[in-house]
Amino acid sequence: MVTLLTGATVWDGLADSPVGVRDILVEGDRISRIAETIAAPDGAQVIDLSGHTVTPGFMDCHTHVTITPALVPVLARSSAATALATIPILETLLGNGFTTIRDLMTADLGYNTLDLRDAIAAGIIAGPRMLVAPHMISARGGHGDFSATLADEFQGRPRLLEMSAADGCEEIRSRVRTEIRAGADWIKFGATGGFSSPSDDPSQTTYSQQEMDALVSTARDLGRPATPHCYGDEGVRRAVRAGVRSIEHGNLATAETLQMMVEHGVYLVPTQYTILDDARRVDDDEYWAGKPEYKRRKFRIHQKALLDGAEHLANSEIKLAFGTDAGMFPHAENWKEFPMMVSTGITPARALKAATSVAAEMLQLSDLGVLEPSKIADIIAMPGDPFTDIDATGCVDFVMKEGIIYKKP
Repeated sequence: MVTLLTGATVWDGLADSPVGVRDILVEGDRISRIAETIAAPDGAQVIDLSGHTVTPGFMDCHTHVTITPALVPVLARSSAATALATIPILETLLGNGFTTIRDLMTADLGYNTLDLRDAIAAGIIAGPRMLVAPHMISARGGHGDFSATLADEFQGRPRLLEMSAADGCEEIRSRVRTEIRAGADWIKFGATGGFSSPSDDPSQTTYSQQEMDALVSTARDLGRPATPHCYGDEGVRRAVRAGVRSIEHGNLATAETLQMMVEHGVYLVPTQYTILDDARRVDDDEYWAGKPEYKRRKFRIHQKALLDGAEHLANSEIKLAFGTDAGMFPHAENWKEFPMMVSTGITPARALKAATSVAAEMLQLSDLGVLEPSKIADIIAMPGDPFTDIDATGCVDFVMKEGIIYKKP
């Protein structure tokens, strides 16, 4: 298949602004040429994208495609039912322009996100290419232990809602090896508590330095990068010392800790939409109606630190990778991370790079994230200019992944 895209303003994923109106020739799954004018080869499909901005396909580095905000019904479904219900979610994310995602935990004892990853790669279902950390390895009583949602007298033996809980270096190493044996691309672990879990606090560090060292080194020995769910300052510092590749959230990190991350070359995936929306609206009773009171209480306690942390982040030189925590809110809203990032003082160019070239660098996907000849043809387009109106990122109407068009105006 040969496709010629014409008339659009092109941004390559690297520059601080678009390079101007260019034509892009795609042959098979690769970009063949980019030039001011390209004559259409015989038999080529020509698509006029005048009035659009073309960018590399977006990457969401923190999703939960098998989870929805109403978590209890998800836990009540079979693994197969959850996988089937996830297919339209994957189509939605692809339609939003996200051609790559990194999924960081299923609320399932099995490995359905690995099956979904493989089904997409085989062309059985449509969706973004997936990199997967199947489960979150967590201390008992930590963020990934769901057993606190059920009274002890109703728990089985073993307590299945502990999910992938592991304590102590040997059990942690065993759990890492089990995840990798199943096919994990990444290893995720809980370094601190969280906001949405009932039995911990986001400022609490739930693994010792020795335990984090054991986890990350075991993953590294087997060729897998590790990343922690991590809010609190001490948790971030321990994880960085252990050698993680990225930090998820990090919203309570001080300016000094962010600088430590810069010095160690660790990426940050800040998931600001879900966190700052809650923090900014903590006094809005209507917004919190039907939501857990313990979650609102935590946001009241940490509101100032969260808002200060967003300011520190915007002023830092840290390598930002785009990620949303989609699944904690409706997946269709994942593009809203862009305007949330910009609202904190992050420039549109930095936000867009976070979802393209920087994300590809973090994920070690050297053929993606930029538009240039020989790269994989993951190309999206949106009416308008996201550099002057970041909300344009919510209007993607052209999606090409690996040279195949999934959406067009």
